[in-house]
Formats: sequence, C-alpha cells, structure tokens
Amino acid sequence: MLTILATGFVIGGSHAFEADHVAAVSTLVAGKTDRRQIIRHGMLWGMGHTLTLLVVGGFLLVTQTALSPLTSGGIEGAVGLMLVGLGAHLIWRLRRDRVHLHSHRHGDGAVHLHLHSHAGETGPHDADSHRHSHPDRSALRTLLVGTMHGLAGSAAIVLTLAASAGSPLAGLSYIAIFGLGSIAGMAGVSAVLSVPLYFSARFLTRLNRTLQLGIAIFSIGLGVSIMLASARLFLA
Repeated sequence: MLTILATGFVIGGSHAFEADHVAAVSTLVAGKTDRRQIIRHGMLWGMGHTLTLLVVGGFLLVTQTALSPLTSGGIEGAVGLMLVGLGAHLIWRLRRDRVHLHSHRHGDGAVHLHLHSHAGETGPHDADSHRHSHPDRSALRTLLVGTMHGLAGSAAIVLTLAASAGSPLAGLSYIAIFGLGSIAGMAGVSAVLSVPLYFSARFLTRLNRTLQLGIAIFSIGLGVSIMLASARLFLA
C-alpha cells in the first residue's frame, strides 16, 4: 500500500507537467510579477484539480462505475475550449491595457518594480496613484480551471488505478496522495514560470509582453488541437 501511495505522489507530480496544464496555468499567471503569487496560483490549480478527483472519484469508487469514453472525450473538448478562451482573453487584455514598468511603494516602505496599466486614463500620470495594495481577484478563476482539469487527460487513468487499490478508502487515499503530488508539481512549474515573467517585467517590458503573447498563442493552438481530437472521437 505504501508503494502504491508513493507511486501516486510521483505520478501526481509529473501529471502537473502535461502540456494542457502548463498552458492553462501560464495564461492565468501571465502579467503577474510577484513570484510568491505565481506559485500560489499553481498550488490553487492543484487544489481544484484534486477536489474534483476526490468528489467524482469517490462517487465512481463507491458506485463501482467508470467514465465512458464519450464522456471523457467531451470533457477533453471542454478543456480545449477553455484553453482557447484563456489564450484569447490574455490577448484581449494585452491589447486593452497600456502597460509599462514603474517603481511602486507599499505602505511599509518597501519599494519594487512591476508592470502597471493605465488603460482608459485620460489625465496626467500621477506617481502617488502607485501607492496601493495588490488585491488578487483571479484566485477563484485559477481554482475553477483546476477543477475543470480534474477529469481531463490522464485523470481517467488515475481513477482506474485508484479503483485497483482494493477498497474505496484505499482508492481515495491514492487520489489524495496523487493530488498532493500534483499540487507540489504545479508549484514547481509555477516557480519556473515566475523567473522569466519576473525578470522580463523588471528589466525588459517589451520582452514581457512578447512572452505573454507567446503563452496566449500556445494556449490557443493547444486548445484547438485538443478540440479537434475530441471531435474525431465523436465522429468515429
């Protein structure tokens, strides 16, 4: 049993590196420059992913049922559509916002550089307006994207392995350990993503925007590819 659980953690960690997962989280953290915030979003994705597996996986284990190929294909298609939407939203946001680099001072006196938007402003630039907090309102979106990914891709294989653990409790334990591995894995992915996003925003604003555009195009292209594969399954 310990071997099964340890294997689940390792598989969960590698699961986070699947292309559609990386694409989704990349679009969600593009434009952010706080490395801790970027890593936190990766962990939120993993939490949402694990929550879906626990709820749906628990139901399937208790009822001893499985997802049909058509259901799995439909979920895959929905994930592809979500990736297209995330990429398109990022492009729209880049076009909408006039972004530049500035020095920002917090209330405790700490000073750092980050990207700042003045979209829609018509008055003169006021340096005092930069003295503000950084509320992160996109955390829920990241969590929801993670839950959407919970039943896509190799998640069906995870549920199959959990069902072979011997009992519903053992299966749920496997899913929980797998989930911890996916949270840790996506935190690692986000840590890697935070390096180019942070340094390009701090020193090369144009490069940062190019990097974000590349992330958006990658997400859209992968999403279209997943949708076409899902459509072929239904047309077969």
